[in-house]
Amino acid sequence: MNSKAICSDSGRIKPQLDTGFLPLIGKWRNFQAEARTVAGHRPFILALEQPGGAVTHRQGLLFPANHSRACENARHVERLAKFLLWAQGGRRIYFSGPGEIAASLRKHYAETPEGRFDNELIGHKIFGGSIEVLEVTPDAVPAGNIPARRIGGQWSGCRIGFDLGGSDRKVAAVIDGKVVFSEEIAWQPYFEKDPAYHYEGIMDSLRRAAQHLPRVDAIGGSAAGVYVNNEVRVASLFRGVSPELFDARVRGLFHRIRREWNNAPLIVMNDGEVTALAGAMALGDNAVLGISMGTSLAAGFVTPDGSLTPWLNELAFAPIDARPDAPADEWSGDRGCGVQYFSQQAIPRLAAAAGIDLPAAMPLPEKLVTVQELMAKDDPRARSVYDTIGVWFGYAILLYADFYPVRNILVLGRVTSGPGGERILCEARRVLDAEAPDFARDLRLTMPDETNKRHGQAVAAASLPGVEE
Repeated sequence: MNSKAICSDSGRIKPQLDTGFLPLIGKWRNFQAEARTVAGHRPFILALEQPGGAVTHRQGLLFPANHSRACENARHVERLAKFLLWAQGGRRIYFSGPGEIAASLRKHYAETPEGRFDNELIGHKIFGGSIEVLEVTPDAVPAGNIPARRIGGQWSGCRIGFDLGGSDRKVAAVIDGKVVFSEEIAWQPYFEKDPAYHYEGIMDSLRRAAQHLPRVDAIGGSAAGVYVNNEVRVASLFRGVSPELFDARVRGLFHRIRREWNNAPLIVMNDGEVTALAGAMALGDNAVLGISMGTSLAAGFVTPDGSLTPWLNELAFAPIDARPDAPADEWSGDRGCGVQYFSQQAIPRLAAAAGIDLPAAMPLPEKLVTVQELMAKDDPRARSVYDTIGVWFGYAILLYADFYPVRNILVLGRVTSGPGGERILCEARRVLDAEAPDFARDLRLTMPDETNKRHGQAVAAASLPGVEE
């Protein structure tokens, strides 16, 4: 673990506009600390395996079957599995521990709406089959294995980088590492049924950038979702596209785009991964967790040795809030997941709690802009919105640090634009100082400047492919 345990379920610092917030990290650590004091506590091991062989482990303690808190055991393990599924990824779950907990996990993925969502997206769409829960003895749990690769930081030649978000698409033209053009164009891809909208939008941005280059040697892309060998596996950008059209015209979209650009080397990666790469480049250091707070929540991780892992890092779907009535994600239906706290989806809820009247029909990006304009005027209601996000984020960092060996966290995205971004970081630091001062002292928590907040991912994406690929 990278940080010391916080002292209670609820934490020392309450978010101003969300006093019911129950940090999952506090809930987990309290559970483990109390179970350890009970005679007859039961150990468990949870391991996730990807089809490619990557394996990640977690272990802990559960209450005895006759204990009054034994009823919490199944939920404790399921929330841990949920976090691992979306943060690190895998289709096969090895469980060493009480048989009733393994059975409960199987039932969760087969029968509950939230579990079926994970089974469909994580299991079938990303890894090609149903999530399996295998009950094994401790010595049958496969050994940990985290293959990693080095990528990015290639600047020679004339390159285009793009970044596809849910509210805008960004593009940059780069010559030998120097940015000669960048642009941001609004679009609304989420519920477009015709993938031609997405294709034409991406091609339009690429053409605009190409006008500023003598030639195009390589193209790199950053986009929300899961991409394997440039194929789209799961992406919220294409939520409106039917399954049939997705398979026929979306899955191989970037292969088609590469052909349109004379088969120039092209790499598309999850936008969180590119965020982390941008952070490592800007900071001159590794062990970076990049967090982008925009239309959704994106994350990526650069290991201490400067490599990328096969982890999913889809922290939008990973839980951070343990209360039963936490806000529900509109897509998965699960409660307490990061997207409802660290994206523009949180803004209407917080604005209402702060007394800011935003018309229900106003699009989310415009609601965010309205709150940002109030923040620029130092409106106390807007300050409370950003302060609340900051407290949430401080406790989320403590949670993330249990799974990622970080010494740097880089934060960007349209939610952090303007003075509100500094409020978020200030409050997050206040939580870290209060709950884990030793960890806080060694952690570098930063934001890029305003230009790089919005366009840094597109520029970093340009460095992804080698010109020989």
